[in-house]
Amino acid sequence: MLAASASAQTRLAYDGGWTDTASGDAIVSLPEGYDAAPDRDWPLLLFLHGAGERGDSLAVVGVHGPLKERAAGRDLPFVIVAPQVPTGSRWTVGRVAAALDAAIAQYRIDESRVYLTGLSMGGFGTWEAIMRMPERFAAAVPICGGGLPLGIEAARDVPVWAFHGAMDPVVPIEMSVGMVRTLRNAGGDVRFTVYPDAGHDSWSEAYASDDLYTWLLSHHLDD
Repeated sequence: MLAASASAQTRLAYDGGWTDTASGDAIVSLPEGYDAAPDRDWPLLLFLHGAGERGDSLAVVGVHGPLKERAAGRDLPFVIVAPQVPTGSRWTVGRVAAALDAAIAQYRIDESRVYLTGLSMGGFGTWEAIMRMPERFAAAVPICGGGLPLGIEAARDVPVWAFHGAMDPVVPIEMSVGMVRTLRNAGGDVRFTVYPDAGHDSWSEAYASDDLYTWLLSHHLDD
């Protein structure tokens, strides 16, 4: 694996083992100050891309989301990990866990401050992951995602901030509404932001908000 300097990007291999066909690669982007503070553990922001970024070219993984924001100069004090799934595949819990485990093994991560976010297909993956392994995430941000709310009560202790465009023609807003309503009814801590004029791309405005990252960093697993 290539050596990484602060704010540089490098490739990280992840392997889901025999239980899940979850092997692949991820982009890792380190925050400013990572190399200068060898005794410091950092928050981890795990980003799940949408269906359009599937494949075998990691270059496309950074066209949206936190990697795009960092490339534009936004100061984000996270180790950002953005795994990629192959063409025709989707996010599974095994893939998410494999990428997370690989990052924790390779980098100095504060495991009480692991955050999950994703857009579109990655939003679906975010909802599923916090349902299936809620103990691993301090907070989550699913954007224009959804899923089957059956079992979402398992994520009641994971703070969630969901985003959706009211005019989304690809993933109807009702997909988020159902998840948010069910989690709230189960006692979950849920924020829900709807952009009234946005279509499927509700992620650009969401990821460009400083409030999103401040909110994430306010949460710890031991809260």
